[in-house]
Amino acid sequence: MKSTVIIGYSGHSYVVIDAFLKQNKNVLYYLDTEEKDYNPYNLTYLGKEDDQKNLEFLQENAYFVSIGDNYIRKKITDFLVEYLKYKPRLIIHQRAILATKIEIEQGVFVGANAIINPLVKIGKGTIINTNAVIEHECRIGEFCHIAPSATLCGNIEVGNLSFIGANTVIKQGVKIGENVVVGAGSVVIRDIPDNMYVAGNPVKNIKYK
Repeated sequence: MKSTVIIGYSGHSYVVIDAFLKQNKNVLYYLDTEEKDYNPYNLTYLGKEDDQKNLEFLQENAYFVSIGDNYIRKKITDFLVEYLKYKPRLIIHQRAILATKIEIEQGVFVGANAIINPLVKIGKGTIINTNAVIEHECRIGEFCHIAPSATLCGNIEVGNLSFIGANTVIKQGVKIGENVVVGAGSVVIRDIPDNMYVAGNPVKNIKYK
């Protein structure tokens, strides 16, 4: 049986591993820049993801990049897809609620109690975290992070590499650009251009990243 190799072993990866194990899937190994002293799932450390022996091992197994930082997750995923010629797994927690007519690309993680409603599109490598609500017809780009309990109220567009903070509410029809950070607890009622940091209720203190 093929094993799923976890790439990145801290924080977000614990949530990913737990979701995977609840599906009775096999997770035995991890790759990281260094071996971790704290190893709550008793995984075997193989080394770095770009070591030749590990690339050969990945060619015979599945993998998932479980790194919270959007840019690092993208960099590692792009490298592995180019080298291995296959994409990372899609991991959906068994307690997530997904409509039947949605589009989700590979490398996406959907956390516990997340709700994804009809006609939503989610790009590769994106995180839909615990309790997030993605209403009808939202379009979320690649390598985004929708943090816990964020609510996207329908027909919203989120550009690539953007981060939507925990407990944020985004009004229906709003367009969020690429490389945007929306601070936790914000209320977004208007479009946000690329490369901005916003926070507040309603959002204020807008500045270029």
